[in-house]
Amino acid sequence: MENQANLKKIKRRAMFKEQLPSYIMLAPFFVFFVIFLVLPILSSIVFSFTNFDMINAPSFAGLGNYLRMFIDDDVFPVVFKNTMLFAIICGPAGFLLSFVLAWFINEFSPLVRTLLSFMFYAPALVGNAHFIWTVAFSSDSYGYINSALLSLGLITEPVTWLSTAEYIKPIIIAVQLWSSMGVSFLSNISGLQNVNQELYEAGSIDGIRNRWQELWYITLPTMKHMLLFSAVMQISSAFSISAIAIELAGFPSVSYAADTIVSHMQDLGTVRYELGYASAVSVILFLMMILFRLIVGKLLNMTGK
Repeated sequence: MENQANLKKIKRRAMFKEQLPSYIMLAPFFVFFVIFLVLPILSSIVFSFTNFDMINAPSFAGLGNYLRMFIDDDVFPVVFKNTMLFAIICGPAGFLLSFVLAWFINEFSPLVRTLLSFMFYAPALVGNAHFIWTVAFSSDSYGYINSALLSLGLITEPVTWLSTAEYIKPIIIAVQLWSSMGVSFLSNISGLQNVNQELYEAGSIDGIRNRWQELWYITLPTMKHMLLFSAVMQISSAFSISAIAIELAGFPSVSYAADTIVSHMQDLGTVRYELGYASAVSVILFLMMILFRLIVGKLLNMTGK
């Protein structure tokens, strides 16, 4: 028994020495991961149970912040509804659109595929191109949309697109889809390029007869990890909609029509300095994202079965 235990220790030491260069290479990433991701999450959870305004010392509040969120805060139900609406539409729609576009473009020649890939990835490269949409939906007759509709005789006076509650949400959804598909599209087309072509030949021998069967039984299962990455990116962008809404519709927007949990959290933390309550809101948002991530993982695991 002692000899076996000594052999195990020797093997562990040998494996550790062999993998030591890998650990050293991963150490900087691990340190930054802990400092900039793990610690903020843990601190948010801790502060969510306190009253903290960055001036006075935090005082324990128990579940007071969470009870306030769902009982006393009249704005939170509105921003929660908006966030869920944006996430349910922009997340799946952006994911499906990015994959379908990547699937079609992957069939072109390398030159055409490269040009089209750049065109669809361009919105992700442009850091702050939302001003284009601000001009397009300007409330005066010089806005691109109003100018076109006036020229066609479809309207008689300019429409206040970004100041009317019923128009704001569709506009935000359209802009979010335009700006968020780049990364998902690029990851999907990368996954399609890395599918082993021999699998399609083997599939034809096993009875696969059309492209839809190839897609379901070969393509999707093969690039499942890339699909998961694409889905996670879409979920993150859909739940974190804030800058687009604030830039286009202002803050707060008309009847809070474009406000989200993130913008509400920014208001609580950076304007009102209610850090404890803002932390509680961030915890709820974090749990929502985890829940959607688990649902997406379950759905993708069903692919190709």
